[in-house]
Order: sequence, then C-alpha cells, then structure tokens
Amino acid sequence: METTTALLIAIPVLVVLAGVLVFASARRRDTGEAIGELARETRRKDRGKVIPTDEAAEPVSGKEVERAAALERRGPSRELATVGAKAPVAWVPPDPDVLGVTRRQFFNRGIVTFFGLGLSGFGAACLAFLWPKVGVGFGSVINIGTKQAIDAKIAEGGGFAYYPEGRMWVTKYPAAALPAARRVYSPPEVEGMEAGYTALYQKCVHLGCRVPECKTSQWFECQCHGSQYNRNGEKKGGPAPRGLDRFPVSGDGTISVDTGTIIIGPPIGTNTTGQEAEGPNCVGAAGSH
Repeated sequence: METTTALLIAIPVLVVLAGVLVFASARRRDTGEAIGELARETRRKDRGKVIPTDEAAEPVSGKEVERAAALERRGPSRELATVGAKAPVAWVPPDPDVLGVTRRQFFNRGIVTFFGLGLSGFGAACLAFLWPKVGVGFGSVINIGTKQAIDAKIAEGGGFAYYPEGRMWVTKYPAAALPAARRVYSPPEVEGMEAGYTALYQKCVHLGCRVPECKTSQWFECQCHGSQYNRNGEKKGGPAPRGLDRFPVSGDGTISVDTGTIIIGPPIGTNTTGQEAEGPNCVGAAGSH
C-alpha cells in the first residue's frame, strides 16, 4: 500500500519535471537561434543609461550606441587603392577562325557524321543484298568445268551434281531422248541437252522450297509438299503446276550455265525421257500432296 502511494506521488512529480526540462530546452533553443536581437537585460541596461546630450536633442537608443561603436572600431574610411588600374577595354567579338570549333559544335558534327556513316553502310548492305551479282555467282554466266569434271561430279553424287554458286542441279540428259526434246523444248534448252546436260533451278515451282534429290527413286522430290520431278525436271507428281525451271547451257569442251536467264519449266504431262521411279520414293507415292 505504501509503495502504491509513493508511485502515485512520484509519477506526477516526474511528469512536471519532464515538462520543465522540455520548456527550458525549447527556450534555450529559441534564444540560441535568435540573430540580431539583444537580450532583455541588455535592453534594460541600455534604457537605464543616460548619455549627456543637449536638452533639445532626442534620446539615443541602445542600437544607435552600438552602431556608433562599430563605426569607431572600423576607423576612418579609406578609399581603395587604385595602383596599376586601367580603363576597361571595349568588348570585341572573337574571330571565328581564331576561336575554332566549340565543344558543342564538335559533338554535334561528330554525331551527324557517325549517323550518316551508319546509314550509308546500312544502305550499301541492302543494295548489295538486293542487287544481283555481276560477273560472279548466281545471276551470271558460270563456268562449271569440262565434261569430264562434270561427269565425275554427277557420278560422285549418285546421278546428281549440285552447284551452290549457281543454285542449280546438273544432270545427264540421254542422247536417245533428243528427238522428243526438240519437239518440246526451246533452242537454248535443246543446246544444253545436245551437250548432254540439263541445268535445273533448285527452287520448287509450287511454293519455292529447295528441292533435294532422291537417290533411291532417281527423282527430285520436294519435302515441303511432296512435288516430284524426274531427273530432267519434268513433273511426275504432287501439287507443282509444271516442271522445274531451268537455265540455258552452252559449250562443247567447257560447259557454261547462264543463271541470269530462267526458263519456265515444261507443262504437266511432259516426259521426254520416259524415266519412272527407279526405286522407293523419298516423300511418298507419286501424285501425293
């Protein structure tokens, strides 16, 4: 009971003491932050001082006294020294040739230059990609070699020779089928067949897939949609609207192919060689889609 009573007395006392401390610290902070004001005691003392003056003069305040004392401590006013001073020179705009290029101009010109070079390089790359190659590669006349070299490559490929630089297949054309070829094909095509070869564009005439060879059937069989062509590129089955397109072949000892001239393939039903599948098909039976 006595402990409880002591606590009840001590708590209000502590609260009052805490309030006093907070008030005192706040008051001290206010007075410490004051700038340009005199303390109350100082102002009271200033009012009590009497400075002898004429009776007609107005009483002098404490601030005026302090201002007069500050001026007295500074001493008599003196003019600033002007030793070696010269009259100001009139401003003249600088010569652009002497000034040169500013930093802003340098960065602006550099950005424009690099931007222009980048666009030029990109444009040149696009033109190089779209423009057909002149004198070399696809779109030009390609020398594929002698007959002996071509025959060796056809034999090595199992009846088919692929030339990636011309995007074409080269196969042997049988001499026995020349009479039928002369009735169906154009003179540029017949010239190559008389030399013993057919140069076929690798692209399927259906939707443009690259047509691979099928060594078992000895046909060209498109794995995209099942179009089939015999070794001479004449259509045998599938959705293709005609035979494979081809290139003119010329030459006697050395054979050249003009890949810049594409001859439309023969119509459906053309079969000058009479070649049928010589083995299993690679993409299904002939006539499948």
